[in-house]
Amino acid sequence: MRGRLPATIRDGAGWLRRFARTAPGRMGMVVVGLVIVSLVSGLVCANEFGDKRTRRDTVLQYTEPLANAAQRLYVALSAADAAASAAFLSGGIESTEVRTRYRQALADAAAALAEATAGASDSRTREIVARIAADLPTYTGLVESARANNRQGLPVGSAYLRQASELMQDTLLSKAQELEQTRLAALHEQQRVISGPPLLGVVLLVLLLIGCAIGSRELLRHTNRRVNLGVLTAGGAAALTLLWIASATIAATTAVDTGDHGATARFETLAKARILAQQARTEETLLLVTRGDVDASETRYAEMSTALRDSLLSVLSADSPATQAFSSWQDSHVAQIASYRGNEYNAAVQRSIGAGTDSAAARFAALDEALRTDLEQTRERVRDGVDAAGDALILAPQGTLVLLFAAAAAVVLGVWPRLKEFL
Repeated sequence: MRGRLPATIRDGAGWLRRFARTAPGRMGMVVVGLVIVSLVSGLVCANEFGDKRTRRDTVLQYTEPLANAAQRLYVALSAADAAASAAFLSGGIESTEVRTRYRQALADAAAALAEATAGASDSRTREIVARIAADLPTYTGLVESARANNRQGLPVGSAYLRQASELMQDTLLSKAQELEQTRLAALHEQQRVISGPPLLGVVLLVLLLIGCAIGSRELLRHTNRRVNLGVLTAGGAAALTLLWIASATIAATTAVDTGDHGATARFETLAKARILAQQARTEETLLLVTRGDVDASETRYAEMSTALRDSLLSVLSADSPATQAFSSWQDSHVAQIASYRGNEYNAAVQRSIGAGTDSAAARFAALDEALRTDLEQTRERVRDGVDAAGDALILAPQGTLVLLFAAAAAVVLGVWPRLKEFL
């Protein structure tokens, strides 16, 4: 009849069902099941650990450098905005130092943008860097228009500078921040995978241990031997593999340290602090450029300074160079605002961009340098942690594969002599 299996297949299937109900059939099922689970577990564990090692290399070569490039882009753009305002304040032909600082910030931004673009693999990242690349010339054009008008003593120059700063804050820095967050999220994800346990491998190993327990009970029923050395060895290999996984995972997690006080979190906080410092410096100088409402400007500056102080104190001690430089800068700012409120505009400008060591410019430069140093040191800790996590997993792919293949061999060697007794 149509739809029925050939007689030979039906007979074979019937024989297998009858054989499976016999003692050698059940013992054979134990062997086949344990061997399959052992081999699959070994391959899966080796593959998962190998993937972690590959991700370690990816983080060190691509993910972390791109996250750092995004951070440097944000800082460089903020620094360019602050330098442009300071250059405008100097009036006429600005000093070589001020002009060099602005050009260096733009060069740093271009270099960071090129690095971020070279590593862009997704459409959203390419869209972000394309938008920044398109708007950056517009920004520099507005700054040059402000500079040209300022040299001629035309008040419209301050309007151009304000427009340039709004473009920077609303568009360029907004896109740079999105890029930085995207890159940092990718770094976090890669670190999580590297330091996390191989979940599928763990599940299979637990199943293997359960299978060994069930198999031992089944063998006890049919052979009257309490222990089968092969199955016991397979269970021990599975347990040893689980112990290896736990040890390697703990070592990798400790090395990467993605907690709230870990190196990556510290890096993010310091990057945020450096950006806040640049933005506060821009606000500080723009007040003098536009000669606007001091209360509104001070409110914005106070919000940025409070956030900056909180960020610094969350990762640095009160006597660290960056924290001390921040306090000194705040003192200079207070003196600058006092001069401005007292209708001493020239004195306020001198306190803001003067060459003296007590000027806001000098003390802000000390703060930025301290933050840059801390960022570089923290970045090295992040990279060292990822590298150490990879070292903790260095033999895991081969070791787990050997152990579990040995478990499969032990099952065959241990059960086969008992199976032959029935055949």
